[in-house]
Amino acid sequence: YLSEAGKVANGATEFQTFQTTLEQQHKISCYNTVDQVPSVTGENTKRLGIISARTADNPMLLKDCIGAGCHSVYLEKPGAPSVGELEEMRDQAKKAGVTVLMGFNKNVAKYATETMKAAAAHPGSIVTFVHNNNYSKDDLGECFERNSEGMLKNMAIHELALLVTFYGVSTETIASVEADKEYSSCQTIKGPFSGNDFTDFDKLKFTVTTKDGAKVSVAADRCGGDDSVGIVETSGGNEIARFSMPDEEHLAKIPELEKQQPGAAPYFYVQDPDYLTLKQRIAKNCVDGTPAEGVASIEVAVEALKVAEYLTPILQEQLLS
Repeated sequence: YLSEAGKVANGATEFQTFQTTLEQQHKISCYNTVDQVPSVTGENTKRLGIISARTADNPMLLKDCIGAGCHSVYLEKPGAPSVGELEEMRDQAKKAGVTVLMGFNKNVAKYATETMKAAAAHPGSIVTFVHNNNYSKDDLGECFERNSEGMLKNMAIHELALLVTFYGVSTETIASVEADKEYSSCQTIKGPFSGNDFTDFDKLKFTVTTKDGAKVSVAADRCGGDDSVGIVETSGGNEIARFSMPDEEHLAKIPELEKQQPGAAPYFYVQDPDYLTLKQRIAKNCVDGTPAEGVASIEVAVEALKVAEYLTPILQEQLLS
């Protein structure tokens, strides 16, 4: 909206009103590009960059944030379109002494923490992390096209980050992966804008077994609803416990959030408390160096992206053969 083309685009008038409110009431300035942002002033001033943009733009935006004097960067998942690009971003940040932490909210989510705690209390149990989106079947073409990096690099990258962080999963430690063919679906759909074909999973469930014998499952459904669930079962398939996001306590607060911020996508309300925790930990880490407990580093993101690239063709072959 700050570019010449954006000034006459749909919604430009509303954005200009919003911009005026930010500037006059909150002293927040808007700039067209990162290099227009004024330099950091003051020896003890810390600058935190937040990158929440198109995945393809992230490599350049991180480079610009480093150039703008950011001490830390909050980078939204998956970080970059490919492992190679994310590794280059990691190396640039390391050379500049900039901390990059990732927007994997489920690493600090209450339901995930409680799931892993329950599993630890029942040795030999198996965990399944379930992730649902609320697309309709008719919207899958648009979904596949907009998220053309694929389900594992996009939607289920949150669960892969959990596996990397807490279960020791990596491309080096995976012994086997098995798709649940009865649950899963992989299809090719034409994108409504380009007319090109996009092949992806609309539903996927798989179990990873590591070389150390750890076993954990992930299930994702583009049309399954708004929630995420952690399920703990015995090795025989009997359920021990399950935990949901949102839980009953947070469900009761969603109507008030909808009143405060009307018109947002449903998952913003559902995931609000977890993103608040995530952002607070990252901000405090930037300000005073307090370790950001549970928050995924860019190193975790690199490994999660490697796992996504490794698993995608294997699972597609299992489902389409």
